[in-house]
Amino acid sequence: MARPRHIGILTAGGDCPGMNAAVRAVVKTAEHRHELRVTGFLDGFAGLLTDRARPLGFDDVAGILVQGGTMLGASNRDDPFRVPVGGGNSEDRSDAVLATAARHGLDGLVVVGGDGSLTIARRLAARGLPIVGIPKTIDNDVSGTDITVGFDSALTVATEALDRLHTTAAAHHRVMVVEVMGRQAGWIALEAGIAAGGDVVLIPEIPFRYEAAAAGIAARAHRGRRFSIVVVAEGALGPDGGPVVRERIADSPEPIRLGGVGAVVSHALECLVPFEVRCVVLGHLQRGGGPTPFDRMLATRFGVAAVTALVEGDSGCMVALHGDRIERVPIDESVTRPRLVDPRGERVTVARSVGPIFGDEGAG
Repeated sequence: MARPRHIGILTAGGDCPGMNAAVRAVVKTAEHRHELRVTGFLDGFAGLLTDRARPLGFDDVAGILVQGGTMLGASNRDDPFRVPVGGGNSEDRSDAVLATAARHGLDGLVVVGGDGSLTIARRLAARGLPIVGIPKTIDNDVSGTDITVGFDSALTVATEALDRLHTTAAAHHRVMVVEVMGRQAGWIALEAGIAAGGDVVLIPEIPFRYEAAAAGIAARAHRGRRFSIVVVAEGALGPDGGPVVRERIADSPEPIRLGGVGAVVSHALECLVPFEVRCVVLGHLQRGGGPTPFDRMLATRFGVAAVTALVEGDSGCMVALHGDRIERVPIDESVTRPRLVDPRGERVTVARSVGPIFGDEGAG
């Protein structure tokens, strides 16, 4: 395989802290170590579909390491294999993506994205476009890697919010229900709940009962603790076995929009506990702001590793963190199934050991 001379990069899906750090690492590694040209495509796969791009060099990425979001823009609505054409129909325009790559003379493409974006990347790789993925998502639900870019930053925001809510909950003897992100995976709720001393943690992987959650709050009150913090992931499964759906949007890659579980839990608990219950929804606050030092470092390591993979002729893969090593895994491995919290895993065991309950049958 000929040595690459020109590579592209795009940031797709939802934004998160650390994406700019990954872009910076790709550009600096490509230009400084390998004398490669880099082109950035704007707004995720939309940039490839419509040929909107810009050259990237050292000056273009100066100062972006500490910035949240992405200088290239992102989109979670543009799947070149399913472009809406009206009437609920869609068509495959992946040929336009391949044509754009050919016009630019790309020898490879780095895709910074979550499971949806990496699924698209896998399909493009199967059509012959050399691609290396960098896993990013605050939900931390991409398989094949121990952690994704953006998770640590979102976890830090959620933990700091819970720390602040402790004082007001204690002062007014309230139950504070805090809704955090997590459609399928409860990593933010679980780890923030442990780190901030949450009392009840409700996650998608462990269906809960209101009575069990209320019993945990009552047990705390019996011990003289006249307030409680309830952390609930947006995709937590209630007694009816399903998540709370805020709205449904046709012609969207994610037609089901979750949200509102915090309010539902609050109303249910008010009928069961002798405390005032308030709800706080963190929402997109978890996506905003600059990346933590961990995310800056992880994104930088991933960016360097992605360029190295393309230079070495390896593609159709994703860079991943395994222990303390950055390794490559087949991109298929990252999208086959989501990485979920193990209800019997070490973290849940730790949580049950130090106090938080999960509102399930086994909670005490």
